[in-house]
Amino acid sequence: MTVKRLDSNQPKSFSFSKEDIALINNTIQNYPDGRKQSAVVPSLYIAQKRAGGWLPEQAILKVAEMLDMPKMRVLEIASFYSMFNLTPTGDNFIQVCGTTPCWLRGSDEIKKACQDMVGNEGEVSNDSISWLEVECLGACVNAPAVQINEDYYEDLDYENMRLLINNIKDKKGMKIGSQTGRVSSEPKKMEESDA
Repeated sequence: MTVKRLDSNQPKSFSFSKEDIALINNTIQNYPDGRKQSAVVPSLYIAQKRAGGWLPEQAILKVAEMLDMPKMRVLEIASFYSMFNLTPTGDNFIQVCGTTPCWLRGSDEIKKACQDMVGNEGEVSNDSISWLEVECLGACVNAPAVQINEDYYEDLDYENMRLLINNIKDKKGMKIGSQTGRVSSEPKKMEESDA
């Protein structure tokens, strides 16, 4: 299990935009009266987007204030779920699935490509890219998979992962989904040499 702690370098302040506050208030309306604390996960997600991909302590405090929750309860939730980051991430944040299906299909090679091209896990590179190994991304059928910001890239190997990272660095568009041309979760096409 990964231990998550608040980053030692914290901004002095955090504020939501008017649009963020309206979105959180609208989300609260989805829950019964007296249950606005149920909106904690979507509120933290909005705070993380506003803060640039991570949750500084001040953002956690703002969510706690808005939802009338103790700061510790909000911090517990933020530190429990892997979708929340308590340390800064790059503008391009690569989450590498390391659970069994992805590992069996080569996620160690994906991590090696990230290490070779981006640097150490959890550190932000000079070109604002960071990566982290995470638990299941739910794309097991097309393993190995990564999530880059909000998009999934599947059927990866060392070479096409390097290509994805080069495309990020060169600010080129990237093909979302399978990197081998597989459609949805159809079976892998057999090559003549496989038959």
